[in-house]
Amino acid sequence: MKRTISIFVALLLCVALHAGDQLRLSTVVIDAGHGGKDSGAVSTDKKSSEKTFTLEIAKALADKIRAAYPDVKVILTRSDDRYVTLDGRADIANKANANLFISVHINSIANASPNGFSVHVLGQSSVKNRDLYANNMDIVRRENSVILLEDDYSTTYGDFDPNDPESYIFMNLMQNANLEQSVRFAQLAEKHLKGGPIKNDRGISQDPFLVLWRTAMPAVLLELGFISNANDLTALRNAADRDALAERLCRAFGEYKAIYDGSVAAPAPLGEAKPAVQPAPEEQGKGQAKEEKKPAASSDDDVCYAVQIFAVARKLDPKAREFMGYTPKIVPGVKLYKYCIGVGKSAAEARKHLPAIRKKYPEAYLVKIVGNTVTRIE
Repeated sequence: MKRTISIFVALLLCVALHAGDQLRLSTVVIDAGHGGKDSGAVSTDKKSSEKTFTLEIAKALADKIRAAYPDVKVILTRSDDRYVTLDGRADIANKANANLFISVHINSIANASPNGFSVHVLGQSSVKNRDLYANNMDIVRRENSVILLEDDYSTTYGDFDPNDPESYIFMNLMQNANLEQSVRFAQLAEKHLKGGPIKNDRGISQDPFLVLWRTAMPAVLLELGFISNANDLTALRNAADRDALAERLCRAFGEYKAIYDGSVAAPAPLGEAKPAVQPAPEEQGKGQAKEEKKPAASSDDDVCYAVQIFAVARKLDPKAREFMGYTPKIVPGVKLYKYCIGVGKSAAEARKHLPAIRKKYPEAYLVKIVGNTVTRIE
């Protein structure tokens, strides 16, 4: 596993060489889950498979983005019924220096009652003694278990075992640099999928999907309905409904691109959206999460500049290994803690640290900090 992580970090450094200061969303990779010998989930009547639905939705989404945004390069991890490894899917996105990775899936469970769509970003699932953890981990294991179809998966994925919970601890913070942007697109996807053919909104959560862990850019995994649910299956079998799902995702992409391209200081959208992380343990048992307090206001004189390296939903020990010897400035937010290093009183002072920091954190960028407000300035 350590060898696998080292290879992945090396890949991130290679991608960093092309990162520069270009902020335009120029490339998106759309991943149609499963394919070929991997059918994914199958309907109870055996007439429909996940791999077919994901491919049709992914291709429709690709066509819509190409038509609406001709300046964007759109890449499909597969355009027909072929098998692509999880590592291969991520590799396609990494080699293309993609700005966004969208993985399309269909959910399934033995119980026919659950229905609806969900949006997932990389992170830890909830704690083990809660039902939410068990439910999400069932999905995670099913999606990750496709590596067992590969001829020599132990060589590619090291000691990773999709059925062993211990394997997931190595994935916990591997894509922190991209979490903030992943959450942003997840919120927009949830917003636009609401009211569509798949009715029930199951929300946004952080989960250790292997295909998200291996990508070096903002990434989301979508579960667009349950093939095991009669109502969802009816919608998925309807060509017009599948096209409507693609259209809604294209609108989410358009809004995300406008924010990505239009302003490096754009505020996080959808303040009303659900948190991108599962409720804290003490809140989960009460059935409803408590409303988070907004960060306290600060004086405008409390200004500094720094390099933001990542943002996560929980507060980390400043001495944690993820900081690689740096002492971070931790800025609390409503949903995410932002971690910054290379702090200075001027932008020029902070900027001189940027090249060295990007060798360790490829997605790092310069920010201005006023109290608890962090604004990207390049």
